[in-house]
Amino acid sequence: MSETKTRHDGRAPDQLRSVTFEAGIAPHATGSVLVGFGRTRVICAATIEPKVPGWMRQQGVKGGWLTAEYSMLPYSTLDRKPRDISRGKLDGRTVEIQRLIGRSLRAVVDLDKLGENTLWVDCDVLQADGGTRTASITGAYVAARLAVQQLLDQGKLAENPLTDSVAAISAGICDSRAVLDLDYVEDKDAEVDANIVITGRGQFVEVQGSGEESTFSPEQLQALLGLAAGGLKSLAAQQAAFLSAELLKIAKRV
Repeated sequence: MSETKTRHDGRAPDQLRSVTFEAGIAPHATGSVLVGFGRTRVICAATIEPKVPGWMRQQGVKGGWLTAEYSMLPYSTLDRKPRDISRGKLDGRTVEIQRLIGRSLRAVVDLDKLGENTLWVDCDVLQADGGTRTASITGAYVAARLAVQQLLDQGKLAENPLTDSVAAISAGICDSRAVLDLDYVEDKDAEVDANIVITGRGQFVEVQGSGEESTFSPEQLQALLGLAAGGLKSLAAQQAAFLSAELLKIAKRV
């Protein structure tokens, strides 16, 4: 995939949208960020509760737990999206995404080191322009790291339970070429759409890919994975740089 033609927004095929993080967006959470992937904006809040689910106590499971919830606020899309509660149940897409977020974060958390605590990760989409699940995972890790630092500083955790960072990005085949980090315009017409979750050390957590009214070749799959690996290396570096600055601020306040 050597095409250099720019996309509708001027990006090269292997170029991420602008990525931003803003800490402390939800002051009552243990740790929180507002993450931006281009025009997509997601509030990611991590709250640590000093208890574990009942099923863990009943089954004698040691350690802590991590769970995630995801929602798109009614005004996050062009047409108002009704709240799930107004329908009386979560829609299938919401359930799928929040399970993905939970699996992605649990892949880099040592639950034994978390102690008898539950780490709640809440991701609420303020503005959707493609990539809400990938932005949620990327921001959720940052929020979780900030939350964990609070407990470390307070002496409520003996050691950091996070074993690595984790981030996610989309890639797809649009107009017969592989491109990275699809926005809504690209996503809605993509021939192939994939979401890839990778740790900071380059280990895959999950690969989701599907042909949208199309099939794709092994070569196209490799091209998508190659684009994603490059994009996720950049995301991991941006997470690390942001956290380094924020944790330094926290250390100065302690």
